[in-house]
Amino acid sequence: MQVQIYDTTLRDGMQGEGMSLSAAEKVRVAHRLDELGVDLVEAGFPSSNPKELELFSLLERETFDHAQIAAFGMTRRRDAGASDDAGLRLLADCFAPVCTLVGKTWSLHLEKVVHVDREENLRMIAESVGFLVEQGKRVVYDAEHFFDGWRDDRDYALACLRAAAEAGAETVVPCDTNGGSLPPAIDEAMRDVVAELGSSGVQLGIHCHNDAECGVANSLAGVRAGARQIECTVNGIGERAGNASLEEVVMAMKVRNDVLPFWTGVDATMLTRASKLISAATSFPVQYNKAIVGRNAFAHESGIHQDGMLKHTQTYEIMTPESVGVKQTSLVMGKHSGRHAFVHKLKELGYELAANQLEDAFVRFKTLADRKKHVYDEDIEALVDEEIATAQDRIKLVSLSVIAGTRGPQRATMKLDIEGKTMIEECDGNGPVDATFNCIKALVPHEATLELYQVHAVTEGTDAQAEVSVRLAESGRSVSAKGADPDTLVASAKAYLGALNKLIIRRQRGNLEALVVAERRTHSTEVV
Repeated sequence: MQVQIYDTTLRDGMQGEGMSLSAAEKVRVAHRLDELGVDLVEAGFPSSNPKELELFSLLERETFDHAQIAAFGMTRRRDAGASDDAGLRLLADCFAPVCTLVGKTWSLHLEKVVHVDREENLRMIAESVGFLVEQGKRVVYDAEHFFDGWRDDRDYALACLRAAAEAGAETVVPCDTNGGSLPPAIDEAMRDVVAELGSSGVQLGIHCHNDAECGVANSLAGVRAGARQIECTVNGIGERAGNASLEEVVMAMKVRNDVLPFWTGVDATMLTRASKLISAATSFPVQYNKAIVGRNAFAHESGIHQDGMLKHTQTYEIMTPESVGVKQTSLVMGKHSGRHAFVHKLKELGYELAANQLEDAFVRFKTLADRKKHVYDEDIEALVDEEIATAQDRIKLVSLSVIAGTRGPQRATMKLDIEGKTMIEECDGNGPVDATFNCIKALVPHEATLELYQVHAVTEGTDAQAEVSVRLAESGRSVSAKGADPDTLVASAKAYLGALNKLIIRRQRGNLEALVVAERRTHSTEVV
């Protein structure tokens, strides 16, 4: 029996702290998700800001082979009819053929957040769904906090789903919004839902967050109880502890088909490629021990495990690396490798670069190969990820030299290219990294605070590239970026500059949105 995969990486996934993608990056991710074979791609929240609405205009010009595009919105406001609600009008007018509406089901939210009584909430659900159905949209209804509401008042939580189904929703989705449920409770509640709506013809879905590390287990429990659509994200990204991980739910059903007799349309061999793209685009690294797509997912160091693997691979692996798009062996690249081998390696790793990006990446590869004895797959991935992430940067590192050691003071001299203009600065610091970052602050004054500074080696050996992750915060919002280089200080500078470039773009975007809002208010005043 088929289970649909509803990917919400570009909407719910982007609600994670520090997540930010340009419209072009989102289009690229949408195409990769389509290649992966997901059924629906929830691309964004049109009424949240003008950039989100612009994205749907871009997607309308694209061709997708498999996935359908979905847009996210809220049920109508309590002080507006469905046809008068601005958010619902945007959903009705935007390109997406599928609209996902979220509505309240929990008395705590009705009392403290939307301030409506139960009957009015049911009317809001029914009118909002009905309005979009009348506009020719396929509607998915996400019942926010359903499992909390079910524990609070089982009958009312079910009534919310029934209101959406009777108004014409194609799919209704109980949501574990707080991520605090456990599989037995999910199973019991979903069986109640099946008993209530199983004969109505409406499809059932499941949407689980991961706050108790049960997002995947809860999603699978929902499927066993009757759900036929899973809302999930690549790498499990999302707000707080994230969402159910797409790659994990897909492979759990594939590997344990004996107890989970379901299948999806996802091409599992594309999972690693999708994971790497999302990680590179968002600058959020995948933890090494992450199931399916983590660097160590198919690594064996224990002597007992190695002995078992040499005798038979199934002794310590429930799936093959190839089944999720991981190569067992790597072609080791070096300074004598040519352009053809480099292009072939990029295709193996799932990268498709434009001609100018390819040329820049090859030059950087040759430079790296001159500095390292062997260049491994992970080195190339780090190099290309950085190339993609920094292609549009306005501030770029030209050179960096640092004096460090026990005698101090530590001093850095930095040269930056700032929108085509070269500038130089020299600063002291409490250590070489502090001195490096002080140079950046002197050259590009800003009030952002450093929330995260993390370093790890991309590969083994003393000549390994360092990969640095940096998170900067400004005005309550955070952005993250990564930088890679055999020199840890250079990698640190690249990462900091990457995050700073994102902050500049976000700041300009915010100014543009404020201008649009001001123009709309002026227009409204003139009309009145």
